Amino acid sequence: MDHSVKGKSLGVEQPEFLQAWEMVLGDLRTEMSRALFETWVQPLRPVSYQNKTFTVGAYNAYGRAWVEERLSARITRLLEGLYNEPVKFNVVVSNGFYRAGESAPAISKVIPKDIAPLPAVIDEELKEESDDGEAAAETPAVNVRSRKVMLQRAYGSERARVIQPERGMFITGYLFNNWLPLIGHSAFAVIMAARSLCYWNPMTGELRNVVETEMGELAERAAVSVRTVKEVLNAELVQRYFLRYRVRRVMTSNGVRTAGISLQVRMDDPLTPLDQVKTGVMEEEEWYLAEFSGEKE
Repeated sequence: MDHSVKGKSLGVEQPEFLQAWEMVLGDLRTEMSRALFETWVQPLRPVSYQNKTFTVGAYNAYGRAWVEERLSARITRLLEGLYNEPVKFNVVVSNGFYRAGESAPAISKVIPKDIAPLPAVIDEELKEESDDGEAAAETPAVNVRSRKVMLQRAYGSERARVIQPERGMFITGYLFNNWLPLIGHSAFAVIMAARSLCYWNPMTGELRNVVETEMGELAERAAVSVRTVKEVLNAELVQRYFLRYRVRRVMTSNGVRTAGISLQVRMDDPLTPLDQVKTGVMEEEEWYLAEFSGEKE
């Protein structure tokens, strides 16, 4: 039977196991980062305190393993301080501990093993998988479980609903480590802002990298000034390897007016000029469409 004990260290009657767990959560909340706490600890549910064993429920085996490996000793010490007796901390797997209106994180999305998706890649895969129940049936059970475990964290919380991790952008270490020092932070930000307007699925080859936009929109996305965007778009390395643009102009009663820009964005990362020389692998001189052959503003 769940019970309370006299806590000599606190000098007060110890709470029942639900209250004890709330006190443990209070300590862990101050000791861990918010992201780690909300991802791994907050989903745990107290089950019982019987025979000096305090049991909590995790919604999957991955969550249980993470807590056991990283927090078991700390939680045990906290519980022993509360109950003033040796305590065994036990984590079981079950998603039946969630109250009405709650649920364990729902899993319905699949991330390929070998390559991270770019914007909207997962969204389309989801639609295909949800519309075709046979696809799931053909997938080995072990793979399905491992994919569910991998995505439990990404899609199972209110934080994830706001952050929308499925709408991620793929950034290589090469771009960060090799190109950033060459082009600078402003150019890096503008390139990533431009890529966020496009779509590329390297698995299928589908590419939508020509967009209609404005200097102001790019500036807002990159958190830089319009002047900086113009400088970046006309920088030699950026124009040669990453971004090409042409100004859209329309005729009005007051004459020709600039209506924005058409932008072609390179979505894969080219070799730097130095690495081209080192490897002997040369980048294509013109990766862009003919209409983007050159423009200065």
